[in-house]
Amino acid sequence: MDLLVIGDNHGDIENMISYLEKLESFKFDVVVYMGDFTDLNILKGFTQKDITKILIEEIKTLKKPILAIPGNNDVKDVIDLMEKEKISIHGKGKIIGDYGFYGFGGAKTPFATPFEPSEEELKEGLENGYNQVLSAKYKIQITHNPPYDTQMDVIRAGAHVGSQVVRKFIEDKKPVLAVSAHIHEAKGIDRLDETFLLNSGKFPEGYFGLVNVNGKDVKGRVLNLCD
Repeated sequence: MDLLVIGDNHGDIENMISYLEKLESFKFDVVVYMGDFTDLNILKGFTQKDITKILIEEIKTLKKPILAIPGNNDVKDVIDLMEKEKISIHGKGKIIGDYGFYGFGGAKTPFATPFEPSEEELKEGLENGYNQVLSAKYKIQITHNPPYDTQMDVIRAGAHVGSQVVRKFIEDKKPVLAVSAHIHEAKGIDRLDETFLLNSGKFPEGYFGLVNVNGKDVKGRVLNLCD
């Protein structure tokens, strides 16, 4: 199975449309959207829900199944829209073939953004999603918040700011793949024990992830459409 991983759009409609057209030359079976459809600052006359609706409709043009979680900037109306569109795996799981996808969105920040679940809420949400995919042969974890003390959570100052819960869940459940977002500058790949890690970066800057999952054999990379 081939996955396209994108996210952290932050309300940028223009670049989303431009870059989605360029993705048509790549092969993938499922689109994984990593959250932050919107931002606190949006176009005058639009709501965050309006922006998200436009972005979801654009992603639909790829004609592939969409799995999405909210980011820390996504308000409740955005989360509700994701549910209505039947693309959300926030606190839930979905099985596609041999693969069980489970996830939870949001992330703690110093900036009091709209959706900052506690570590306990994050743990409960991941457990709920994981329990819905127990029958899947292989598991794939999707969180906006990256796992602590990995290449996925390093800010420019060099500090690790990811989630201890996300890290421990990976260590305990051993999914074949764990994708995250949120820390734009930490885009790239890494490993945590048996699990392949990927942070796809900020899509409006051209960054996206491609992952091939063949059972426990996982290969992935982060590319830039501007290169």
